[in-house]
Amino acid sequence: MGKGFFKVPIAVNEPIKSYAPGTPEREEVLKQYKAYYNSKVEVPLYIGSEEIKTGNTRPMSPPHEHQHIVGHYHTAEKEHVEKAIANCLEARKKWADLVWEQRAAIFLKAADLIAGPYRAKINAATMMAQSKTIHQAEIDAACELIDFLRFNVEFMSEIYKEQPYSAEGTWNRVEYRPLEGFVYAITPFNFTAIAGNLPASAAMMGNVVVWKPSDSQVYSAKVIMDVFKEAGLPDGVINMVMGDPVMITETVLASPDFSGLHFTGSTHVFKELWKQIGNNIHNYKTYPRIVGETGGKDFIIAHPTAKPQQVATAITRGAFEFQGQKCSAASRVYLPKSTADEILELIKKDIESFNKPGSPEDMSNFITAVIHEGSFDKLAKYINQAKADKEAEIIVGGGYDKSVGYFVEPTVILTKDPKYTTMCTELFGPVVTVYIYDDKDWSQTLELVDGTSEYALTGAVLATDRYAIDEATKVLENCAGNFYINDKPTGAVVGQQPFGGARASGTNDKAGSAQNLLRWVSPRLIKETFVTPEDYRYPFLG
Repeated sequence: MGKGFFKVPIAVNEPIKSYAPGTPEREEVLKQYKAYYNSKVEVPLYIGSEEIKTGNTRPMSPPHEHQHIVGHYHTAEKEHVEKAIANCLEARKKWADLVWEQRAAIFLKAADLIAGPYRAKINAATMMAQSKTIHQAEIDAACELIDFLRFNVEFMSEIYKEQPYSAEGTWNRVEYRPLEGFVYAITPFNFTAIAGNLPASAAMMGNVVVWKPSDSQVYSAKVIMDVFKEAGLPDGVINMVMGDPVMITETVLASPDFSGLHFTGSTHVFKELWKQIGNNIHNYKTYPRIVGETGGKDFIIAHPTAKPQQVATAITRGAFEFQGQKCSAASRVYLPKSTADEILELIKKDIESFNKPGSPEDMSNFITAVIHEGSFDKLAKYINQAKADKEAEIIVGGGYDKSVGYFVEPTVILTKDPKYTTMCTELFGPVVTVYIYDDKDWSQTLELVDGTSEYALTGAVLATDRYAIDEATKVLENCAGNFYINDKPTGAVVGQQPFGGARASGTNDKAGSAQNLLRWVSPRLIKETFVTPEDYRYPFLG
C-alpha cells in the first residue's frame, strides 16, 4: 500500500428479498431451479489453472428426490491432493505479496456478483442440492455469503490500521503477514455461506488454501468457485478437491507446509483432526492455527413470565427451519409447568399448519428433506426409541418416509427425564425434546441447562422478568457462545452477532468478525531506530 491509505466501502448487510408470489426474484429463481433440475453438471477438481476430471465420479441428487441425478463430481487421488498443495505454495509467492487492496477488490467483486447475476444461481443450487426453502437459501447462500465477503474486507482494513505506539526516535510498525505455508479448509453441507467463507477468509488475508467441501454440498460449491474465478481470484489461491476425506486429510496433514485448519463440522471429526495435527507437530515448519466450529445441543428455556405465543414461535422457527440442520438449531427445551400446556398446543397448531415435507420448488413448503440417508436413518432410530421408551412421549410428528426423498416429520418429544438421550445427544434434524419443570425450580433448572450438554454453542431465554433474564445470563455464561434473550437461538447475522461457541462446540473464534481473520495472520513487528547508538556504555556506568 504505497500510494495511499485506502478506505474500503462501508459494509452493510445485504437486504433479504421476499420471494413473495409475483415478485421477479421468485420467477427468476424458479426458472434457474428448473434449468438445474433438468440438466446435468460435471464438477471437476479445481487445482491451479486446471479443471481436472479424474473419471472417478460420484452422483449428485436432491435430498427431496434422491433417485433423480443432477450431475456428477470427480474425486481426487493422492497425487491430485499433492498437486493442489504444490499449486498453493507456488501461488503463494505472488498472492502473499499482493497489496491488500487488490485482494480486497477481488472479494468485493465476488460479493457484487452474488448480489447480482449469481443470486438466482447460488440460491437455486442450494435449494436443489441441500433441500433448502427459498427463504433459507436466500439468507444463507446469497445474503450471508455476501455479508461475509463485504464485512471481512472492512475487518481486514481495521486490522491493518491497528498499529503500536512509537517512542521518540523510533518507529514501530506491525505487518500482518499471511501464515507461512497453506491453510486446509473443511466445510459442511448445511451452509453455502460457510462453505464460501472458510476458504475465502483465509485467502483474503493473503493465505493460500486447499478446500474440501462436503460431499453433499459440491453442487453449490461449484457455483462458489465460478464466482471466485469471475471475480479474478488468481489460479492456485483456492484449490478445491473432493473425494475420500481420510486420504485427503492424511495427505494434507502430512505436509510440512500445513499451517492452519479452518473447519466446520462434527465435534468427533474435529477432535480427531486436532489429535492428528498434534501427532504430526514435529514435522511442521510452524505451529498450525486450528479454528473449528463444531456441534451443538442448543437450548431454549422459558421463564413463567414468558409469553406463550412468543415461546412457541421461537421453538417452531428455532427447531424446524431447514429441518433442524443448523448447528444452532433449538433441540432441547425447558418449559414452566404453569404455561407448558398452552405453549405445546401452540406448537402443535404451528406444525399442523405445515404442508407435508416436500420439494423446496413448492414454495408453500416450510419443511423439506434431510440431507442424506445416513441422517434419515439416525433420526428414525431416535424417533423409534422415543416411541418405545416409558420416559418419553411423542406429542406431535414422529413420521418419516424415504421412498422418494429423505422426509422426516417435525417431531416434538416430551420427556420426564431431563437427561433423556435426546436431551443430550446432537440429532441434527427436525426433532426437539421438551422437559417441563416446576415454576419454583427456575434457578435449579438453569443449573440443569448448564450441566446437561457437552456443547456450548447457542441458547435462548424467554422472559419478561428482568431479574430472571439477568440470572439466566449469569448462570448460563459458559454454555452458549451466542446467547439470545427473547428470541430463537438461530439466525446470527454477520457484523451483528459474531458466531461461535466453546466447550465441545469449537474454538469460539467468531466467524463474521475481525477475531476470526486475526487467526489467519502472523504479525511481524518492525522497529526502526532513527539515530543508532554508537557507544555501548549506559549512564549508570559513570
